[in-house]
This record gives sequence, structure tokens and C-alpha cells, in this order.
Amino acid sequence: MIEVTKDNYEAEVLQSAMPVVVDLWGPKCGPCLALLPSVEELAQEYEGKVKFCKLNVVENRRQVISLKVMGVPTFLFYKGGEVQDRLTGGDATIEGIRERTQKLL
Repeated sequence: MIEVTKDNYEAEVLQSAMPVVVDLWGPKCGPCLALLPSVEELAQEYEGKVKFCKLNVVENRRQVISLKVMGVPTFLFYKGGEVQDRLTGGDATIEGIRERTQKLL
């Protein structure tokens, strides 16, 4: 998974030739940390088809505000530089993430 910040968000996410899943997480967010190993496995599964990135909300507050993200975990699903879908909070399950990732293809 690629760590994104305000400095490389545009290049890694918005200008990506392939679809992108962005995992917005926080270091004190239990559900975020619990999902991380499964999301990393999913990233390996979709390698070469979908790019997986993670954004630390604590270190990138302005970016998070500009994305209109109110809570974590939040997953944003991009295709062609546009948000196609989002999952937040209790809806952010590995099954839901897999399902929406598949829709990007």
C-alpha cells in the first residue's frame, strides 16, 4: 500500500491510470487498525489492477477536510480521478471494500 499525503495525493490518486482505493485511517482508531491486515491482503490480490493507498488522517488534516471525510475508517473508491463510491464507519467491512473494489474494474 502506498502512503499518501497532501504532497503526493494528486499524483498517486487523482492522476492514476488505474482505479484507486484510499484507506483513511487514524493511529488511535481501533476499527482502522483491525481492518489494515485484511486491506493489505486485498491490495496484494488486486495488484496491477487497482492501486491501494492509505492516508493518515492525523498527519493530513487539511486533505481530510477537503475530501469531506467526517470519521474513520473511511474508504474512497476512485476511477479516472473521480470518487465513485465511499464506505465509512460500520459500513467499512472487508466484504464491502472487496465488493466496491470489484465494481471499479
